[in-house]
Amino acid sequence: MSESSLTHDPIYNTVGGDAFLELIEVDRYGDRTSAFDGIISATVDHFWDPTDPAYIDFDAHTEFDLAEQLVMPREFCVELQCAVADRLDDQQQIQLANESTHFMLSSILHGEQGALSLSASLCQILRDPGAQEYAANQTREEARHVTAFARYIGTRWDRPLAAGPTLANLMDEVVQSPLVYKKLVGMQMLIEGLAMGAFATLHAQTHDPLLKRLVQLVMTDEAFHHKFGKIWADRTVPSLSEEEHVQVEQWAADTFQVLLFNLINAEQKQHIYEPFGLDWQWVRSAVVEAFSTGDRREAMTRSTNIFRVLIKTLLKAGIITDRTRSVYTQWVDLDELAAEDDEVVGSEVAESSIAELRDINRSRKRIGRNFRRD
Repeated sequence: MSESSLTHDPIYNTVGGDAFLELIEVDRYGDRTSAFDGIISATVDHFWDPTDPAYIDFDAHTEFDLAEQLVMPREFCVELQCAVADRLDDQQQIQLANESTHFMLSSILHGEQGALSLSASLCQILRDPGAQEYAANQTREEARHVTAFARYIGTRWDRPLAAGPTLANLMDEVVQSPLVYKKLVGMQMLIEGLAMGAFATLHAQTHDPLLKRLVQLVMTDEAFHHKFGKIWADRTVPSLSEEEHVQVEQWAADTFQVLLFNLINAEQKQHIYEPFGLDWQWVRSAVVEAFSTGDRREAMTRSTNIFRVLIKTLLKAGIITDRTRSVYTQWVDLDELAAEDDEVVGSEVAESSIAELRDINRSRKRIGRNFRRD
Protein backbone atom coordinates (compact mmCIF):
# COMPACT_ATOMS: atom_id res chain seq x y z
CA MET A 1 0.00 0.00 0.00
CA SER A 2 1.47 3.37 -0.94
CA GLU A 3 1.47 6.03 1.73
CA SER A 4 -0.72 9.11 1.34
CA SER A 5 -0.90 12.42 3.18
CA LEU A 6 -4.33 11.52 4.69
CA THR A 7 -5.52 15.12 4.50
CA HIS A 8 -9.23 15.12 5.29
CA ASP A 9 -9.42 18.54 6.91
CA PRO A 10 -8.03 21.54 5.02
CA ILE A 11 -6.38 22.92 8.15
CA TYR A 12 -3.77 20.16 7.73
CA ASN A 13 -3.14 20.80 4.04
CA THR A 14 0.56 21.05 3.25
CA VAL A 15 2.90 22.41 0.64
CA GLY A 16 6.15 20.82 -0.40
CA GLY A 17 9.12 21.45 1.83
CA ASP A 18 10.76 23.37 -1.00
CA ALA A 19 7.60 25.23 -2.08
CA PHE A 20 7.98 28.49 -0.17
CA LEU A 21 6.38 30.54 -2.94
CA GLU A 22 3.07 28.79 -2.21
CA LEU A 23 3.20 30.25 1.31
CA ILE A 24 3.21 33.81 0.01
CA GLU A 25 0.21 33.43 -2.23
CA VAL A 26 -2.11 36.32 -1.40
CA ASP A 27 -5.26 34.27 -0.82
CA ARG A 28 -3.55 31.96 1.67
CA TYR A 29 -3.30 34.57 4.42
CA GLY A 30 -7.06 34.95 4.76
CA ASP A 31 -7.72 31.22 4.81
CA ARG A 32 -6.97 30.75 8.52
CA THR A 33 -8.57 28.24 10.88
CA SER A 34 -9.68 29.22 14.38
CA ALA A 35 -9.32 25.62 15.62
CA PHE A 36 -6.07 26.35 17.45
CA ASP A 37 -6.87 29.84 18.74
CA GLY A 38 -7.67 28.59 22.24
CA ILE A 39 -4.36 26.82 22.79
CA ILE A 40 -2.43 29.63 21.09
CA SER A 41 -3.99 32.34 23.28
CA ALA A 42 -3.39 30.24 26.42
CA THR A 43 0.35 30.49 25.83
CA VAL A 44 0.59 33.59 27.98
CA ASP A 45 -0.88 31.67 30.93
CA HIS A 46 1.87 29.06 30.97
CA PHE A 47 4.88 31.09 29.91
CA TRP A 48 8.08 30.39 31.85
CA ASP A 49 11.75 31.06 31.31
CA PRO A 50 14.32 28.37 32.22
CA THR A 51 17.05 31.01 32.52
CA ASP A 52 15.11 33.11 35.06
CA PRO A 53 15.28 32.04 38.75
CA ALA A 54 11.81 33.50 39.29
CA TYR A 55 10.55 30.35 37.55
CA ILE A 56 13.25 27.79 38.34
CA ASP A 57 16.41 28.49 40.31
CA PHE A 58 19.17 26.12 39.22
CA ASP A 59 21.74 27.86 41.43
CA ALA A 60 19.71 27.19 44.57
CA HIS A 61 19.88 23.40 44.07
CA THR A 62 23.51 22.72 43.25
CA GLU A 63 24.10 20.58 46.35
CA PHE A 64 23.14 17.05 45.42
CA ASP A 65 25.70 14.28 45.89
CA LEU A 66 25.19 11.69 43.15
CA ALA A 67 27.64 9.37 44.88
CA GLU A 68 25.40 9.20 47.96
CA GLN A 69 21.90 10.32 46.94
CA LEU A 70 19.44 8.72 44.52
CA VAL A 71 17.69 11.01 42.06
CA MET A 72 14.92 8.40 41.72
CA PRO A 73 13.92 5.65 44.17
CA ARG A 74 15.89 2.41 44.04
CA GLU A 75 12.94 0.44 42.65
CA PHE A 76 12.90 2.72 39.63
CA CYS A 77 16.16 1.12 38.46
CA VAL A 78 15.25 -2.23 36.90
CA GLU A 79 18.86 -3.46 37.00
CA LEU A 80 18.86 -3.32 40.81
CA GLN A 81 15.83 -5.61 40.97
CA CYS A 82 17.72 -8.60 39.60
CA ALA A 83 21.09 -10.38 39.73
CA VAL A 84 22.92 -7.26 38.59
CA ALA A 85 22.68 -5.85 42.12
CA ASP A 86 24.59 -8.85 43.50
CA ARG A 87 27.69 -7.80 41.56
CA LEU A 88 27.74 -4.26 42.93
CA ASP A 89 28.49 -2.81 46.34
CA ASP A 90 26.15 -0.27 47.92
CA GLN A 91 27.85 2.79 46.45
CA GLN A 92 28.05 1.25 42.99
CA GLN A 93 24.34 0.52 43.15
CA ILE A 94 23.63 4.18 43.82
CA GLN A 95 25.91 5.19 40.98
CA LEU A 96 24.32 2.75 38.52
CA ALA A 97 20.82 3.86 39.49
CA ASN A 98 21.76 7.49 38.92
CA GLU A 99 23.41 6.66 35.60
CA SER A 100 20.21 4.92 34.53
CA THR A 101 18.33 8.11 35.41
CA HIS A 102 21.00 10.08 33.54
CA PHE A 103 20.25 7.96 30.45
CA MET A 104 16.50 8.46 30.80
CA LEU A 105 16.78 12.22 31.21
CA SER A 106 19.20 12.41 28.30
CA SER A 107 16.61 10.55 26.21
CA ILE A 108 14.00 13.09 27.30
CA LEU A 109 16.35 15.91 26.27
CA HIS A 110 16.83 14.31 22.85
CA GLY A 111 13.06 13.85 22.62
CA GLU A 112 12.53 17.55 23.31
CA GLN A 113 15.00 18.38 20.54
CA GLY A 114 13.08 16.03 18.27
CA ALA A 115 9.82 17.81 19.16
CA LEU A 116 11.46 21.18 18.50
CA SER A 117 12.75 20.09 15.09
CA LEU A 118 9.46 18.45 14.15
CA SER A 119 7.42 21.51 15.13
CA ALA A 120 9.76 23.70 13.09
CA SER A 121 9.38 21.33 10.13
CA LEU A 122 5.60 21.70 10.34
CA CYS A 123 6.03 25.46 10.00
CA GLN A 124 7.66 24.81 6.64
CA ILE A 125 4.84 22.70 5.21
CA LEU A 126 1.51 23.61 6.87
CA ARG A 127 -0.50 25.83 4.55
CA ASP A 128 -3.08 27.10 7.04
CA PRO A 129 -1.77 30.20 8.90
CA GLY A 130 -3.51 29.15 12.13
CA ALA A 131 -1.98 25.69 12.10
CA GLN A 132 1.36 27.23 11.18
CA GLU A 133 1.14 29.69 14.07
CA TYR A 134 0.43 26.88 16.52
CA ALA A 135 3.42 24.92 15.22
CA ALA A 136 5.63 27.99 15.62
CA ASN A 137 4.30 28.43 19.14
CA GLN A 138 5.12 24.84 20.05
CA THR A 139 8.57 25.22 18.53
CA ARG A 140 9.27 28.04 20.98
CA GLU A 141 8.04 25.98 23.93
CA GLU A 142 10.07 22.91 22.95
CA ALA A 143 13.13 25.15 22.67
CA ARG A 144 12.81 26.15 26.32
CA HIS A 145 12.47 22.49 27.28
CA VAL A 146 15.75 21.76 25.50
CA THR A 147 17.39 24.62 27.37
CA ALA A 148 15.97 23.50 30.71
CA PHE A 149 16.84 19.80 30.46
CA ALA A 150 20.29 20.58 29.08
CA ARG A 151 20.92 22.85 32.04
CA TYR A 152 19.60 20.32 34.56
CA ILE A 153 21.75 17.52 33.15
CA GLY A 154 24.70 19.90 33.05
CA THR A 155 24.12 20.75 36.72
CA ARG A 156 24.01 17.11 37.82
CA TRP A 157 26.19 15.23 35.31
CA ASP A 158 28.03 17.85 33.21
CA ARG A 159 26.80 16.52 29.87
CA PRO A 160 24.04 14.28 28.44
CA LEU A 161 24.48 10.72 27.22
CA ALA A 162 24.01 9.79 23.57
CA ALA A 163 20.54 8.90 22.33
CA GLY A 164 19.73 5.22 22.00
CA PRO A 165 19.32 4.04 18.39
CA THR A 166 15.60 3.23 18.80
CA LEU A 167 14.62 6.74 19.86
CA ALA A 168 17.07 8.41 17.47
CA ASN A 169 15.81 6.44 14.46
CA LEU A 170 12.13 7.05 15.26
CA MET A 171 12.66 10.78 15.68
CA ASP A 172 14.66 10.95 12.47
CA GLU A 173 11.83 9.19 10.64
CA VAL A 174 9.06 11.49 11.87
CA VAL A 175 11.04 14.72 11.57
CA GLN A 176 12.12 13.92 8.02
CA SER A 177 8.75 12.56 6.90
CA PRO A 178 6.63 14.79 4.62
CA LEU A 179 3.51 13.04 5.97
CA VAL A 180 1.58 15.01 8.59
CA TYR A 181 0.05 11.88 10.10
CA LYS A 182 3.47 10.41 10.87
CA LYS A 183 4.59 13.67 12.41
CA LEU A 184 1.50 14.02 14.60
CA VAL A 185 0.95 10.38 15.52
CA GLY A 186 4.68 9.77 15.94
CA MET A 187 5.49 12.85 17.98
CA GLN A 188 2.28 14.30 19.47
CA MET A 189 0.87 10.89 20.44
CA LEU A 190 3.63 8.27 20.70
CA ILE A 191 6.65 10.24 21.88
CA GLU A 192 4.66 12.92 23.75
CA GLY A 193 2.55 10.14 25.30
CA LEU A 194 5.70 8.50 26.60
CA ALA A 195 6.97 11.84 27.84
CA MET A 196 3.81 12.70 29.79
CA GLY A 197 3.93 9.33 31.53
CA ALA A 198 7.60 9.84 32.33
CA PHE A 199 7.03 13.37 33.61
CA ALA A 200 4.18 12.29 35.87
CA THR A 201 6.36 9.54 37.33
CA LEU A 202 9.35 11.83 37.78
CA HIS A 203 7.24 14.51 39.43
CA ALA A 204 5.68 12.04 41.86
CA GLN A 205 8.80 10.06 42.78
CA THR A 206 12.02 12.03 42.38
CA HIS A 207 14.12 12.85 45.43
CA ASP A 208 15.59 15.89 43.67
CA PRO A 209 13.50 19.07 44.21
CA LEU A 210 15.14 20.72 41.18
CA LEU A 211 14.01 17.91 38.87
CA LYS A 212 10.54 17.97 40.40
CA ARG A 213 10.24 21.68 39.67
CA LEU A 214 11.56 21.28 36.13
CA VAL A 215 9.10 18.57 35.11
CA GLN A 216 6.25 20.48 36.77
CA LEU A 217 6.92 23.41 34.45
CA VAL A 218 7.40 21.26 31.37
CA MET A 219 4.11 19.47 32.00
CA THR A 220 2.22 22.76 31.73
CA ASP A 221 3.37 23.04 28.11
CA GLU A 222 3.05 19.37 27.21
CA ALA A 223 -0.61 19.24 28.20
CA PHE A 224 -1.31 21.76 25.41
CA HIS A 225 0.88 19.93 22.90
CA HIS A 226 -1.19 16.83 23.54
CA LYS A 227 -4.33 18.83 22.65
CA PHE A 228 -2.87 19.65 19.22
CA GLY A 229 -2.60 15.94 18.45
CA LYS A 230 -6.12 15.37 19.80
CA ILE A 231 -7.54 18.05 17.47
CA TRP A 232 -5.88 16.29 14.52
CA ALA A 233 -7.34 12.92 15.60
CA ASP A 234 -10.84 14.30 16.16
CA ARG A 235 -10.88 15.94 12.73
CA THR A 236 -9.08 13.26 10.75
CA VAL A 237 -9.50 9.73 12.08
CA PRO A 238 -13.32 9.51 11.67
CA SER A 239 -12.93 10.51 7.99
CA LEU A 240 -10.26 7.95 7.10
CA SER A 241 -11.11 5.29 4.57
CA GLU A 242 -10.56 1.73 5.70
CA GLU A 243 -7.32 1.54 3.73
CA GLU A 244 -6.08 4.80 5.25
CA HIS A 245 -7.04 3.72 8.78
CA VAL A 246 -5.07 0.50 8.29
CA GLN A 247 -2.10 2.60 7.20
CA VAL A 248 -2.15 4.77 10.34
CA GLU A 249 -3.13 2.00 12.73
CA GLN A 250 -0.51 -0.49 11.59
CA TRP A 251 2.27 2.09 11.62
CA ALA A 252 1.29 3.09 15.18
CA ALA A 253 1.17 -0.55 16.34
CA ASP A 254 4.52 -1.39 14.77
CA THR A 255 6.09 1.71 16.30
CA PHE A 256 4.59 0.94 19.71
CA GLN A 257 6.15 -2.52 19.68
CA VAL A 258 9.54 -1.15 18.67
CA LEU A 259 9.40 1.32 21.57
CA LEU A 260 8.13 -1.23 24.09
CA PHE A 261 10.81 -3.83 23.43
CA ASN A 262 13.75 -1.58 22.67
CA LEU A 263 13.45 1.86 24.22
CA ILE A 264 14.76 0.85 27.68
CA ASN A 265 16.46 -2.36 26.60
CA ALA A 266 19.95 -2.98 28.01
CA GLU A 267 21.35 -2.77 24.49
CA GLN A 268 20.25 0.87 24.27
CA LYS A 269 21.94 1.63 27.61
CA GLN A 270 25.05 -0.51 27.20
CA HIS A 271 27.54 2.35 27.62
CA ILE A 272 26.38 2.99 31.21
CA TYR A 273 27.37 -0.56 32.28
CA GLU A 274 30.98 -0.49 31.12
CA PRO A 275 32.39 1.49 34.11
CA PHE A 276 30.99 -1.21 36.41
CA GLY A 277 32.50 -4.09 34.42
CA LEU A 278 29.06 -5.33 33.38
CA ASP A 279 28.44 -6.88 29.97
CA TRP A 280 25.21 -5.49 28.53
CA GLN A 281 24.12 -8.85 27.13
CA TRP A 282 24.47 -10.43 30.56
CA VAL A 283 22.53 -7.53 32.09
CA ARG A 284 19.77 -8.02 29.54
CA SER A 285 19.57 -11.74 30.36
CA ALA A 286 19.45 -11.02 34.09
CA VAL A 287 16.61 -8.54 33.65
CA VAL A 288 14.64 -10.88 31.37
CA GLU A 289 15.08 -13.73 33.84
CA ALA A 290 13.81 -11.62 36.74
CA PHE A 291 10.88 -9.94 35.02
CA SER A 292 8.16 -11.90 33.27
CA THR A 293 5.46 -10.68 30.91
CA GLY A 294 3.15 -10.71 33.93
CA ASP A 295 5.46 -8.29 35.75
CA ARG A 296 5.35 -5.91 32.81
CA ARG A 297 1.57 -6.17 32.61
CA GLU A 298 1.26 -5.46 36.35
CA ALA A 299 3.51 -2.39 35.96
CA MET A 300 1.20 -1.09 33.25
CA THR A 301 -1.73 -1.00 35.66
CA ARG A 302 -0.19 2.13 37.18
CA SER A 303 -1.76 5.26 35.69
CA THR A 304 1.63 6.92 35.12
CA ASN A 305 3.29 3.96 33.39
CA ILE A 306 4.76 5.44 30.22
CA PHE A 307 3.46 2.74 27.88
CA ARG A 308 0.00 2.72 29.47
CA VAL A 309 -0.25 6.47 28.82
CA LEU A 310 0.84 5.89 25.23
CA ILE A 311 -1.77 3.16 24.65
CA LYS A 312 -4.52 5.30 26.18
CA THR A 313 -3.58 8.16 23.86
CA LEU A 314 -3.87 5.93 20.77
CA LEU A 315 -7.11 4.35 21.99
CA LYS A 316 -8.81 7.67 22.75
CA ALA A 317 -7.71 8.95 19.33
CA GLY A 318 -9.61 6.09 17.64
CA ILE A 319 -6.44 4.62 16.17
CA ILE A 320 -6.75 1.20 17.86
CA THR A 321 -9.42 -1.12 16.43
CA ASP A 322 -9.97 -4.88 16.40
CA ARG A 323 -7.26 -5.17 13.74
CA THR A 324 -4.49 -4.35 16.23
CA ARG A 325 -6.27 -4.83 19.54
CA SER A 326 -4.23 -7.94 20.35
CA VAL A 327 -0.99 -5.94 20.20
CA TYR A 328 -2.10 -3.99 23.25
CA THR A 329 -4.42 -6.33 25.19
CA GLN A 330 -1.52 -8.51 26.30
CA TRP A 331 -0.36 -5.50 28.33
CA VAL A 332 -3.46 -3.53 29.36
CA ASP A 333 -7.23 -3.83 29.67
CA LEU A 334 -8.44 -1.71 26.75
CA ASP A 335 -12.03 -1.70 28.02
CA GLU A 336 -10.82 -0.25 31.31
CA LEU A 337 -8.83 2.41 29.47
CA ALA A 338 -11.80 3.26 27.27
CA ALA A 339 -13.96 3.86 30.36
CA GLU A 340 -11.49 6.37 31.81
CA ASP A 341 -11.89 10.09 31.16
CA ASP A 342 -9.97 11.77 28.36
CA GLU A 343 -7.69 13.76 30.66
CA VAL A 344 -4.04 13.19 29.95
CA VAL A 345 -1.97 12.02 32.91
CA GLY A 346 -0.44 14.95 34.74
CA SER A 347 -3.20 17.41 33.80
CA GLU A 348 -3.85 18.26 37.46
CA VAL A 349 -0.19 19.17 37.95
CA ALA A 350 -0.30 21.28 34.78
CA GLU A 351 -3.45 23.14 35.85
CA SER A 352 -2.11 23.99 39.31
CA SER A 353 1.18 25.12 37.77
CA ILE A 354 -0.62 27.44 35.36
CA ALA A 355 -2.25 29.22 38.29
CA GLU A 356 1.19 29.75 39.84
CA LEU A 357 2.68 30.93 36.54
CA ARG A 358 -0.11 33.47 36.08
CA ASP A 359 0.86 35.02 39.43
CA ILE A 360 4.56 35.10 38.54
CA ASN A 361 3.88 36.58 35.12
CA ARG A 362 1.50 39.23 36.48
CA SER A 363 4.16 40.29 38.97
CA ARG A 364 6.82 40.48 36.29
CA LYS A 365 4.55 42.51 34.00
CA ARG A 366 4.15 45.10 36.78
CA ILE A 367 7.92 45.24 37.12
CA GLY A 368 8.18 45.70 33.37
CA ARG A 369 5.77 48.63 33.34
CA ASN A 370 7.76 50.35 36.06
CA PHE A 371 11.05 49.91 34.21
CA ARG A 372 12.40 53.07 32.58
CA ARG A 373 15.45 53.08 30.34
CA ASP A 374 17.79 56.00 31.05
